[in-house]
Amino acid sequence: MAKLLCVYCSSSDRLDPKYAAAAVELGHAMVARGWGLVYGGGKTGLMGAVARAVKERGGHVVGVIPEFMKARELAYDEADELVTVVTMRERKLLMETRADAFVTLPGGFGTLEEIMEILTLRQLDVVKKPCVFFNQDGFYDDLLRLFDRMLREKFFKPSNMDLFRVATTIPDIFTQIDAAAGVRAESKWFETR
Repeated sequence: MAKLLCVYCSSSDRLDPKYAAAAVELGHAMVARGWGLVYGGGKTGLMGAVARAVKERGGHVVGVIPEFMKARELAYDEADELVTVVTMRERKLLMETRADAFVTLPGGFGTLEEIMEILTLRQLDVVKKPCVFFNQDGFYDDLLRLFDRMLREKFFKPSNMDLFRVATTIPDIFTQIDAAAGVRAESKWFETR
């Protein structure tokens, strides 16, 4: 079985077409590099675009979708595996468990919530898998500035900045995944008196 790349991204169909184009490019590049997809199981927005792109090139697609979303006919039924769960928490855990690495495309609250949970688990050394932000057209610049402020004001250690990578092109995503392999978290807690 191919390695699985977990892709977090928007489910909105109201986006600038450049975002869907990048999701399609990622899906094609994944298959060319031997990666399958594990994702939130949806057929809309960037989620649907990346899943269809992986599938059309013969790649393996694993979707994990909560029952309430499936009931609204939002599921990508053509997935090789479509796992139905009850809660969003179950969905995230299953995706985390199945993934060999994580990539975050542009997205909204849900996308941010998913990758921030993974970065929290990376910081705690519970998850040891590469994490990459795809900073398409500077989409994540403000978030990265917030991370810099957190670092400056000592909300986390400098080594936390090594727990994720940033890519600005689709090919660079895979370079950054390789570069992040084996990076270990430093102990979260500072020594006190």
